[in-house]
Amino acid sequence: MSVQAQFDEKRNGEKILVADDESAIRRILKTRLSMVGYNVVVAADGLEALEMFEKESPDLLVLDVMMPKLNGYGVCQELRTKSDIPIIMLTALGDVADRITGLELGADDYLTKPFSPKELEARIHAILRRFKDTNLSHNSLSTEVIQLEAVRIDTVKRRVYKGDKVVPLTYIEFNLLELLVKRSGTAVSRSEILKELWGYTPRRIADMRVVDVHVARLRAKIEEDQRNPEYILTVRGVGYSAQRLPGVEEAIGA
Repeated sequence: MSVQAQFDEKRNGEKILVADDESAIRRILKTRLSMVGYNVVVAADGLEALEMFEKESPDLLVLDVMMPKLNGYGVCQELRTKSDIPIIMLTALGDVADRITGLELGADDYLTKPFSPKELEARIHAILRRFKDTNLSHNSLSTEVIQLEAVRIDTVKRRVYKGDKVVPLTYIEFNLLELLVKRSGTAVSRSEILKELWGYTPRRIADMRVVDVHVARLRAKIEEDQRNPEYILTVRGVGYSAQRLPGVEEAIGA
């Protein structure tokens, strides 16, 4: 695809909220993302980020970890109580465990500072494109419900139930569950999951951890015992698989 074609494809006017306490980063990202067609609003601290979220209703949030008043972890945790907005976290923290913390709190992806604005742009584009494609593919009158014993997955309404209770999943968590369940019994590699859901090929071992953390979060929400999962299984040396248990049924038009 040509550079011009990529530019045209991105001119959808999606609104991006950039929250970072460094004015230079806010300025650079606002300029760069605006040039490729995004509507960009900014916040300088965590509390302002929450205020701007309520005021502007952004389509995606780029969120720095180290901010005054309320750090990025706190912002992410607060937003996950009421929204599944895609969140990309920016972190200058070198330890892998620190980077993974944001994912455990519900972020969809992360980049480590210093980073290339072009790479961030690619991550944003990939997530929003998949979000749009998912909404279009499910915008129909048909219904597909997949039953995994006590877990029921409505792939059109994008809702998951455990018994009679709704299981709150983020956008990425639902897509991960749907991907594995629709290929149940087949091992899906972590690199394939990363490319399918996040839109990029892993370059570092830490990239694979993005998948691992989301699987762990998904298990915490649907499994009775995370240490002995029944629905999302680990395939050692490969990746993950959704196991259909005895009595599993799939109904179309339920």
